[in-house]
Amino acid sequence: MSTILRTAQKKHFAVPAFNVSSSMLLRGVMDACEEKQAPVIIAIHPDELSFVGGSFIACVREEAHKASIPVCIHLDHGASFEQIMYAIGCGFTSVMIDSSTTSFEDNIAVTKKVVEAARAVNVSVEAELGTIGATGNGGEAGTENIIYTNPADVVAFVKATKVDTLAIAIGTAHGLYPKSKKPKLRLDLLKEITAKTSIPLVLHGGSDNPDEEIAEAVRLGVAKINISSDIKSAFYKKCREVLEDKTLREPNAIYPPCIEAMKKVIYHKIELFNAGDKAKYYK
Repeated sequence: MSTILRTAQKKHFAVPAFNVSSSMLLRGVMDACEEKQAPVIIAIHPDELSFVGGSFIACVREEAHKASIPVCIHLDHGASFEQIMYAIGCGFTSVMIDSSTTSFEDNIAVTKKVVEAARAVNVSVEAELGTIGATGNGGEAGTENIIYTNPADVVAFVKATKVDTLAIAIGTAHGLYPKSKKPKLRLDLLKEITAKTSIPLVLHGGSDNPDEEIAEAVRLGVAKINISSDIKSAFYKKCREVLEDKTLREPNAIYPPCIEAMKKVIYHKIELFNAGDKAKYYK
């Protein structure tokens, strides 16, 4: 992921990180990104990994090797050193250690330990400073109150851990927002952070935010944006419609229209992130 994101940073686009938890979601993401020639990060959360199993990563690696675009396989929100080591053993090429809810000192300590272990086997590491919010309907955890990333902490954290990339908290939340919540990105804070570090920055909770804010975040230097709820919502909404026909049972009768519905969302995200036709920069 380090190589993929450095190029994105240089060429002013963001690489989409799409969470997948089935072969159908994987197919939709890979097909859409191939069609648009966009580099992609296949993200799998520990909860998703517990469902698909470690053997699923061999399938993802096979798809990545066949692809004509750059592909990174990334553990999203690893919560412990043990989860990280399991993921590396499964074949992930990038991992995230999320100790953002611990003290600043403990976050540094565990991140540094992960970086030392991962770098020995050429695996990239993402960490998080500040906390991502929770909408209450996302598969990933979040906190009730967002703790915004302190720009001064970014400098000290990166220097101490030598982490490859950093997820920052500027006002996003995991999941889809209820009508009572209005997402608002602190773009002023993002400007402060980018002025203090050259490390590629990551935006989590990228689903359901206003397009104009996301596009501006990319222009200001965000190099990776995580999308999970948006694509899953499109896929399963269509799936429910298809399955109203109670006679259907074969995958080729059920899933192709669901994949197409999801791909429309992926196309939009790729355009929004300015990631289309950027695979050429990696050849």
